[in-house]
Amino acid sequence: MSVEPVPDSPAAVVDCDDERALVVADFHAGIEVGLRREGVELDSRADERREQLLGLLDRTTSGRLVFLGDLGHAIGNPWDDERQEVDELLAAVTERVPVTLVKGNHDGDIEARVEKFEDVTLTPGHGTRLGSVGFAHGHTWPSPDVLDADILCSAHEHPVVKLEDEVGGGRVERVWLRGDCNTTPFEEFHDRKIDGPNELVVFPAFNDLSGGTWVNVDGQEFLSPFLPDALADGQAYLLDGTRLGRYDTV
Repeated sequence: MSVEPVPDSPAAVVDCDDERALVVADFHAGIEVGLRREGVELDSRADERREQLLGLLDRTTSGRLVFLGDLGHAIGNPWDDERQEVDELLAAVTERVPVTLVKGNHDGDIEARVEKFEDVTLTPGHGTRLGSVGFAHGHTWPSPDVLDADILCSAHEHPVVKLEDEVGGGRVERVWLRGDCNTTPFEEFHDRKIDGPNELVVFPAFNDLSGGTWVNVDGQEFLSPFLPDALADGQAYLLDGTRLGRYDTV
């Protein structure tokens, strides 16, 4: 049982007891339409995202694909470009492996997109378990059953760090956040003892256009209701595997 990030990719291979799953978070299909409405002109990268994901499936020889929430981008009624991207993506993926989609806050109308695919399982927003691993998007509190898993995989936060060099140059990089899980916030919310998880892993966004929470910048507030309290001593890792140390001291 483990969560192993794929080197140089915003994806991980997760050992769910007797099944090996490729897990990605915050795909945000159709995001370019939303950005154009905000005045940012971008061509669609739908084909590029789909091929990247299919390549990861081939590279990792996984038996299942898990979308850890926000497969789509529009919170309300999706745009035509988003519908087309989701349909073409799921058609291509389900030719290879079954799919589990953990519903996120941007997936309000996703039922209409997935009902035509027999090999897609849609879970509630409070998450699901595959073996001893719990999966929840992170926009709301995971259920007690999900929290009783040994490892909790979460998303929604799109964690990034701002890095500066010695001459004042800077860049923003997507990161993984992971560490021992503090169950106190979950126990207080559910008013019951929580037997797990031992580890909490917050996934970076798959879509590099989706922005994120600058976890090492003062004044940035987390989006998830259980962060940062549930990951008080969490470590940050770049996509290439470089360990940066505690996320709030990078």
